[in-house]
Order: sequence, then structure tokens, then C-alpha cells
Amino acid sequence: MPRPSPAGPVRLGPDARAALRPAVTVIEAGLWHTRREVNARTSIPQGPELLESAGNLHNLRLAAGAAEGEFKGAYPFVDTDVYKWLEAAAWQLGQEPAEELTADVDRITGLVAAAQQPDGYLNTWFQLVKGGERYQDLRWGHELYCAGHLIQAAIAHHRSTGRPELLDVARKFADHVDSVFGPPGSGKPIDGIDGHPEVETALVELYRETGERRYLDLAAYFVDRHGHGLLGGEAYCQDRVPLREATNVEGHAVRQLYLLAAAADLATETGDAGLRAASERLWQAMTTTKTHLTGGLGAHHEEEDFGDPYELPNERAYCETCAAIASVQWSWRMALLTGEARYSDLIERTLFNGFLAGVSLDGERWLYVNPLQVRDGHTDPGGDQSARRTRWFRCACCPPNVMRLFASLEHYLASADDDGLQIHQYVTGRYTGEGITVRGETDYPWHGTVALTVEETPADRPWTLSLRVPQWCRDVRVRCGEETYEGPVTDGWLRLERTWAPGDRVVLELGLEPRLTAADPRVDAVRGCVAIERGPLVYCLEQVDHPGGGLDDIVLDTSRPLAVKHRPDLLGGVTTVVAAGRRRHLPDAGWWPYAPADEASHQDGEPVELTAVPYYAWANREDGSMRVWLPTS
Repeated sequence: MPRPSPAGPVRLGPDARAALRPAVTVIEAGLWHTRREVNARTSIPQGPELLESAGNLHNLRLAAGAAEGEFKGAYPFVDTDVYKWLEAAAWQLGQEPAEELTADVDRITGLVAAAQQPDGYLNTWFQLVKGGERYQDLRWGHELYCAGHLIQAAIAHHRSTGRPELLDVARKFADHVDSVFGPPGSGKPIDGIDGHPEVETALVELYRETGERRYLDLAAYFVDRHGHGLLGGEAYCQDRVPLREATNVEGHAVRQLYLLAAAADLATETGDAGLRAASERLWQAMTTTKTHLTGGLGAHHEEEDFGDPYELPNERAYCETCAAIASVQWSWRMALLTGEARYSDLIERTLFNGFLAGVSLDGERWLYVNPLQVRDGHTDPGGDQSARRTRWFRCACCPPNVMRLFASLEHYLASADDDGLQIHQYVTGRYTGEGITVRGETDYPWHGTVALTVEETPADRPWTLSLRVPQWCRDVRVRCGEETYEGPVTDGWLRLERTWAPGDRVVLELGLEPRLTAADPRVDAVRGCVAIERGPLVYCLEQVDHPGGGLDDIVLDTSRPLAVKHRPDLLGGVTTVVAAGRRRHLPDAGWWPYAPADEASHQDGEPVELTAVPYYAWANREDGSMRVWLPTS
């Protein structure tokens, strides 16, 4: 049976000012168990071969003097693909030791160590292509970004296996960075920041792992130097306005979210009220004005940018898979910091939709961008921005990022405090806090019943079992033993306090009736449309389920009820939503597709049964059109 890693990506320091602390979960069955098994058996094992074919490992051998040839890869940050894969493999080894995976990790760790320069610096692009030139292109060079991913991989390896080899490499690099970067008057040669935030949150975690306060101070320096024009004052790399003064998220989505994750980490460890206020303000602004229904983030293909408030396009939505992952990372830190359920509401939505869509059901193909519509006659641009699943990318940041979140997912599901245990996400498995173990049994998200049994509990004191009631849920019931609980849901939490005994049982019933969702009227792209949802899942139509044409002429009949049909034969086993619609007879526009409004008309068209499938499972069959938002008749 898989075992939990003792600590995950976030392990709070002893003096952290957090409302909650991460608890340990073991996932034993259900959708997330299935997807994690694919990650463990297919995605992670194929990593070394893909990194070899793309040239990442070749570059490390070159830097180590163990090979001859030229640098391979289109970008200066290709080292990070290796580090994210190492992190994923480390979390996986923490749950389930495996000889072959251990050998791969040891071999690649050895390459990384051999490529490192004596003073700790490590970046194969600058060592091989730029003749050893360092920190001369902080906007685009990604040297500290690479360092951050190396540090996170090393922490995962150390926490999962107890071995120090990779952590020694990461500390040596971090010590080098600390000797080079600092504010004016510090005596350090460079006052600067990286164009792609990442090292900041990694340094906070390195402080947590080692107890070295200077890593925390260095992270705080980097966070606060954003917005002071060190990179030209551009919003793209979070340099237009200091984070403490910002009123909305902007620029490159992933960069913004990694920086905000670090701000939440710093607020947690230092009690910095200004950083906490900024984090809460910017999270609220993001969710209310710049988040797609799927939890996806990023409106623009150009510069992978957030766009303006309520600018949430469909077919041109960017919604990079890495942005969904960054959103989960930031929201989890905010959930721990504040104790508020809304952050885990967004985590749930993002995990089931914006994140899970990023990898195919077989674990071998990926989406870099996640549009909400693919039109009839779509001409795919190919490359990283393809709307078709791809084996690998020139900029391969997303696949190993998906691998590492899957491999560490058990650490984002539950928390504990002095009062008891909080369950944020529902799975079949065991949730464990201090002296408390609760077993969960559920077929969520296909069914809304969650049965919870207390297996271990303090005998001499009461404690509170807190259950998150999702924001979308309008019908919730709870039974404790033979009693029906009528207590209130407060701030998204249903709290059950008592002196528990082993065998005590709680059954949570979350209503999963399918529903139609409309957007804020300021979202121009979907005005006059609705989306189908059921539980935490967003649904979509795919052309393959609707023979006889594409989807551009489909309208949904909102006067007819939605029906649910479980399909164990479809897409690995899903519950579909069946709806009534019509295939419109569109007018012949001639050579000009516009007409006076009082003359524009079309016939109602033929009735058609619509089959909606979970958005996460789209693009796993044949190519064709897809859409989430549906016009209504």
C-alpha cells in the first residue's frame, strides 16, 4: 500500500502565523487515485527518455565535461524541466520506493552535481552558450528561476528519502545567490530580480527545511524589489508596481502567481500584515474578474498574459496548464494562512478542470493551453499552443509540472489545527492529523456521498471535524451515527465538535444535480450563453458525440431538464449530462455575413440530443470542435 510522505511541498516553520497546518492524506481509490496511478506508472517513468531526446540531460553532461557537442534546446531555462521531473520522482519515491526510479533519480542527481561550478552556480545555457556570463540578462535569463526549481526538487528529495545529495547541490547554489544579490548598501554586487519569479517561494521552503534565516530574508528581498523598475518597469514580469501596492493581478500569469505564492509564504512565516493584505486583495481581484469557469487563468496568447478585467475569451483563452498549477500552489498557501474555505473551493475547481485537462487519460500527451472552445474548421497552429494533445513541447514546462503536482497531491487535501482536523478535498483514503485518523469512502465526483469513519482519536478531549461544503453546493445533509446534523455552514465549513470514539461515523451528502451556469454580464465573450456543471466538474460538448455537423450551429434548450447518465465505457468511466438542443438552420449569408438586426433570423432547426462530457476528458478521442459555453434558444 502506498505510504504518505512525512512532509509535502509546504512544511510550515515552528513559528508560522498560520491558521492551519498541512495534514497527511493517503489516497487509496477513486478518480484521483486512478489519475495518480497513470502518473506513477506512465508519465513519470517516461521522463528520463523524453529529457534525453529533448537534450536536457545532454546539456548537463556537456556542462559536467562528460560529453562533447552543442547545447540543445530553444530556451535558456531548459534545466528546469529536469528539476521538476526530479521533484515529481522524489515525491513518488516517498510514497512507493522503486528500484528503477531510484536509479534514474540517482543518475540524474549525479549529472546535476557534476555540472555545478565550484562556487555553486549552475545553468547549462550560460555555462555552455554564453561563455560563463552570469546575471547579465535577468529579464530573460531565468537563472534564479532555474535555481528555484532545483531547490524545490532538492527539498522533495530530502523530505521523501532523507538523502542529502541533491539538497547539498541546492544549498550551494542558494548560498552563491545569497552572496551575489542584495539591496543597495548590502555590499553585494547585484541589486536585481529574476524576470520569472520562482526562487522566492523556493527560498522560503529552504528556510523551513534548514532553519537558515538568511534564505527567508533573501526571499523577502526579492519579493519586495519587484515593481521598482529593475527590469524596465514592465507588468509582464511583475515590475510595474510593488506587490504591496497592486490592486489586480497582471502580466504573465504564471510569473504573477509564483510571486504571490511567495508573498503568502512570507506572510505566514513573518506575520507581515502588508503582504497578507496584498495577497488577499489580489486573490479576490483575480477570482472575481480574471478567472475562467474552469479555474483557468490567462486571457492572452501573446505574453501569456492575464488581460483586462472580465476579458475571458473562449477559443482564444490561454489558460496555461502551469498557471492552473501555480493557482493551486498559491491558494493552498492562502488556505493555510487564513483558514478560509474559499481558497480550497478554487483549488477543487482548478484541480478537476483547468489542471486535469492538461494531461491525456493515458498520461502520454499534454496540453500547454486549455481553450474553452475549438471552432468548426479550426486550423491548429501546432507547437506549444496547439489545441491538440502533444507528446512534448519546445518549452516543456507543463508536463513535469503536472507530474510533480500529481505526485504531491496528497499534501493539498487536509489540514489540522489545535482544534482538530479539516478536510478540504474528498477522496477515498485516510486523513491523519495529530493523534487523529479519519478514513474516507466516496465515489466523488460522480456521487455526492462521503462516508467518514474515525479510526484513531484522543480519548480524553473533544475535537472538531471540519468538512468543507463546496461553494457550488446548494443541497447538503449530514448524519452523525443515527442523528441528522442541522448545524450551520459557516464560511464554507461545517464543523462537528464532540469527543469522538473509534468507529464513529459521519456521512456527508452533497447534492450533485446538474446545473446551468451563467457568467457575470461584463464577460462579453459568453453573453447569452450558459455552461453545464455537475458538482465540481465543468462539462463541454465534443463534435465526436454529435454526428451530422460541428457545434457552431448548436443551441441549448434551457426549458428542458438536464439528465445524468453514467458511462463506464466512455473516457475511462465518466458521468455524462444529457440535454436537449437544436441544430439551427443558419441563413445563407452570401458574400457578407451581416444584416440589419430586424432582418437577421434563422429557423429553429432540428431537435438534437446533446451529450456533455467532463471538460477534463476532452481531446482524448478524435480531433474536432469543442465548446464549454453554449448559446441558448
